[in-house]
Amino acid sequence: MLRINDDITIQDWELSEQFVRASGPGGQNVNKVATAVELRFEAQRSPSLPGPVKTRLKRLAGRRWTTEGALILQCDETRSQARNRDIARQRLVDLIRKALVKPKRRIATKPTLGSKKRRLKAKKERGEVKALRGRVGPED
Repeated sequence: MLRINDDITIQDWELSEQFVRASGPGGQNVNKVATAVELRFEAQRSPSLPGPVKTRLKRLAGRRWTTEGALILQCDETRSQARNRDIARQRLVDLIRKALVKPKRRIATKPTLGSKKRRLKAKKERGEVKALRGRVGPED
């Protein structure tokens, strides 16, 4: 069982782990030992997450979200299988906690009169500079 906060806990049946060989340097250890972890969380079917949290989680997950509604996290940072497993689980907890935060609604504001005047003045000055860039005529 994975504890997110006081209200939300993820049951073991929602998580599945697969251990694979890590890529990259590491010598013989990489070729022999499956230390990388692929953590799969069935987020869409999860009864412990409310609907809005699932939609925010899907947006945050990006490419890690599958078409079946599962979230897949991979970790091959360390040579230890247990440590990689802990890191992957912690990443999942952090991602869900981030999805729990409801974004603040943006309140549209009007530009102030002073800012409008400054903008128009700057545009006027810029136009005058560009107008002076024309061809130089023959001087009489």
